Amino acid sequence: MANSVLAPARASEQVEITRWDVQRRRTWVLFLIPALLIYTIFMAFPLFNSMRLSFYQGQGLTPDRYVGLENYVTLFTNPLWRDRFFNAVGNTFVFFAIHMLVQNTLGLLFATLLSNTRLFGRNVYRAIIFTPATMSVLVTGFLWTLILNPRWGMLNQVLEWIGLGALARPWLGDANLALPTISLVSSWQWVGLPTMMFLAGLLTISDELSEAARVDGASAWQIFWRIKLPLLRPTIGIVSVLTFIGNFNAFDVIFAMAGARGEPAYATDLLATFFYRTAIAGEHPVAQPNMGLGAAVATCTFLILLTGVSLWLRFGRGGEETLAG
Repeated sequence: MANSVLAPARASEQVEITRWDVQRRRTWVLFLIPALLIYTIFMAFPLFNSMRLSFYQGQGLTPDRYVGLENYVTLFTNPLWRDRFFNAVGNTFVFFAIHMLVQNTLGLLFATLLSNTRLFGRNVYRAIIFTPATMSVLVTGFLWTLILNPRWGMLNQVLEWIGLGALARPWLGDANLALPTISLVSSWQWVGLPTMMFLAGLLTISDELSEAARVDGASAWQIFWRIKLPLLRPTIGIVSVLTFIGNFNAFDVIFAMAGARGEPAYATDLLATFFYRTAIAGEHPVAQPNMGLGAAVATCTFLILLTGVSLWLRFGRGGEETLAG
């Protein structure tokens, strides 16, 4: 008798729960629609339109003559474009490698020091490290161009004052030094971002783990290497991906310090500056911009980024799941 009375009540509760789930999912969809529209309009549509344009040739920003894969064949076989393209690809990988080794390593070091609650004035240090990231890249690039001037720049003058004049160089005029120099300037400006991300990751690690290891006789280096660093793997992966994406889209710092042609002698030419000259400004000695060929360059850049991120998702995330398990 009691079961027959409770059955309708339970059925009513299940109906209410189902209605609540449906209403909650509708609410989620309503909140997602604006973000989805913005992403589609400003990200997805330009991306697919650029891929479409890579199969066309013509004057102006909207080439209308379908040529199939001709733009890609030209890009990879014509010496005029092939040499510039692969030079830009190589320079971009060097640019990325220097950021990974210098910017992110220093970011991890700074974050480790700033995570020490006994460090006096650590909030001031945080502000100092992060301040360059708030500055305009063009302004920063122009200021560093003045500092690195071989005749009256402050860097070479300081080297002269301290007796190291033999180390003075034309930092932006030497084809072997220009790209590493600009990469270090860029690393200096953006080191605050990985620092804050690594610091946030370190602050989520329980102090009890470090205390337990310290009681067992572990040194500070062993605690960092065997406890903190493995737990930071997800953050390291995210920072690496963001660095990879940001560096392969880098344009403004090169434009500010070396010009659109990546002087000297294309030694600092990246994929973004090569795309700019190809699609918008016109590549020397070809004066006319070629939007179709530029779209092919942009598509190749996207494929490189897609491959890199996919490899991280395949191998990097797998390592994180193993660690979590």
